[in-house]
Amino acid sequence: MTDLRTPPVNDGDLFSARARQYALERRGQTIEILEAGCGWGHGLGLTDLDCQVVGVDADLPALRAHAEARTDLHARHLGDLRTVPMPPRTYDIVHAPYLIERVPHAELVLDRIVAALKPGGLLLVRLRDRGTAYGLVDRLLPGRQRRARNAGGLPPAVYDEIASRKGMQWYCMMRGLVITEEHASAQMLTAAGRATATLCRLIAAVTRDRLPGGHSEVAMVIRKPESRFARVI
Repeated sequence: MTDLRTPPVNDGDLFSARARQYALERRGQTIEILEAGCGWGHGLGLTDLDCQVVGVDADLPALRAHAEARTDLHARHLGDLRTVPMPPRTYDIVHAPYLIERVPHAELVLDRIVAALKPGGLLLVRLRDRGTAYGLVDRLLPGRQRRARNAGGLPPAVYDEIASRKGMQWYCMMRGLVITEEHASAQMLTAAGRATATLCRLIAAVTRDRLPGGHSEVAMVIRKPESRFARVI
């Protein structure tokens, strides 16, 4: 497992680069991509390659409007993420930006996503880290949903226990998944303003950095092992 570090490029470029590398290594094959959380943000920018992209997300008005406006999706399924179609071992790449922390029953949803990934496939996850000072502030202070929505239009977070760096590390260890990269960023912390950043630094100091105050999100590049003996879903 790699150390948490600041990425040399933004997460979107990082994920696009890793996905493109994966696709080019399989030149001649159609790359199946699942956009898990297609109602917010953008895709991986692989429109020049032979890819089929399917999107899934919760069926909420704002998410539906965004998903319907996307031109990179070949199909989309909106509804309860515990039941929307995700056929087993179908996708080469799953891109899940800002999904894990904003859905209830996140571990069950993750199990379905991992099951839908082919052996050897990539899971690209970015999430607001519950285990940071920002995560505590965003969960507990009044108006957190308003602040979350204002931070780039991102849907508000639920923050199940698994929605953290340590939670994802535990999940991957238990499922036999390999985290090849971890990167911290502070996009939401910066967007929240100076007062919130100061409060987060204070919380970090009081907790002796048990709740870090320098970042608000973590991005992970995760690989599902190819070995049929691996402990994977």
